[in-house]
Amino acid sequence: MDNFDHNNYQYTSGPNPGQFDLDGPLMPSGDPGQRGRHKKKKKSKPVTLTRTSLTAIIVLCVFLSSAFGFGGAMLAGSYLPSNGGSSGISNITNAQTTGFNLQDATGSSMTVQEITKKAQDSVVEIKTESVQADSWMQQYVMEGAGSGVIVKPNGYIITNNHVIDGARKIMVTTSDKKEYEAKLVGTDSDTDVAVLKINAKNLSAATLGNSDQLNVGDMAVAIGNPLGELGGTVTAGIISALERSISLDGKTMTLLQTDTPINPGNSGGGLFNQYGQLIGIVVAKSSGSGVEGLGFAIPINTASNVASQLMDGGYVKGKPSTGMAYVDMASSSQQSSDDIFGGIFGGGGQGNGYQSPGSVYIQEVNGANAKKAGFKPGDLVYSVDGKEIDSFETLSAIVTSHKVGDTLTYIILRDGQSKEIKLQLEEKTSS
Repeated sequence: MDNFDHNNYQYTSGPNPGQFDLDGPLMPSGDPGQRGRHKKKKKSKPVTLTRTSLTAIIVLCVFLSSAFGFGGAMLAGSYLPSNGGSSGISNITNAQTTGFNLQDATGSSMTVQEITKKAQDSVVEIKTESVQADSWMQQYVMEGAGSGVIVKPNGYIITNNHVIDGARKIMVTTSDKKEYEAKLVGTDSDTDVAVLKINAKNLSAATLGNSDQLNVGDMAVAIGNPLGELGGTVTAGIISALERSISLDGKTMTLLQTDTPINPGNSGGGLFNQYGQLIGIVVAKSSGSGVEGLGFAIPINTASNVASQLMDGGYVKGKPSTGMAYVDMASSSQQSSDDIFGGIFGGGGQGNGYQSPGSVYIQEVNGANAKKAGFKPGDLVYSVDGKEIDSFETLSAIVTSHKVGDTLTYIILRDGQSKEIKLQLEEKTSS
């Protein structure tokens, strides 16, 4: 509403300039005969309306208004497009009900709801208990959680190795809320795949897809147990990249990338395609500050191949092993490993001019070849095949680059002295 300043507008108190005052004397005109004469003012007759006349006029006005309104509507209707007898209303309805959805955007043959209905019962919750030791060798129980996918109706489940690594007790909860204690069938740390077995029958197993046939932009639906307490959670997105190489715990893995929301606890859960088929095992997400939409999954073609070998023999055939377990002290403590572990591990210090580049110690000697070669728990690994070992990841990369039967040359530090030991790699039978 406009606001006007009435001070700028004034009302006139007399006749407007240039008009005659009909009640005053006539001004001179061009007719001499009219000069000085007063024109007599005629009185006008008032118009009177009867009640009947007034009613008739009102009825007429109403009729004319209706006629013009109806005619205008008909005229407008003849120029506007019609859609089966209804004009603009149906068009507005269609615009409101036709919006963006992931199914249309990705060309999926199934909706997220349909995919969920087909796949959800194959995903399980996993809870673990493991015994940990602090810097003062005091033990405590650590609880963990993750997800898994049923791949056989008789109770075989795929999950990640890091979900169950070191666990002394593994509990599995199926979608019907039944709880089972699981047995570890086998695990492969290199691919981060593990297989569990529960004592159950007629379970709903996932249908395996073909991860080699995926395209960037395909629909991807993740089902898992985020935060370890929200089992059956469904999130959806797309395949963002194929064959993405990333490093996890010092191991380079080739993974699927997705923008499907992934959270802690989703590890080991399923990534499903537009047909409700299992195409990946969720393994990681980016933990960078402010980073969103970066999740990763092990392609199912890789995971299923490893899982099949684990189910058949408990290990993946043809992988080299040193037959020893290691511990990298530098990654677990800011204090000098010699100060804390000097009484347990005999390595460290300086021997024959060798200054330790890292703190990778031999924790256990299990393999026949390693025992025969003369390794001992507490030996500090200085170098392997001439390359200094500054971390466990460096050592692992050297070992995995060789084949079973190859010979490696170790230089270890023991009791302040260096020692060269040759080791023939054996086949890895367990992780």
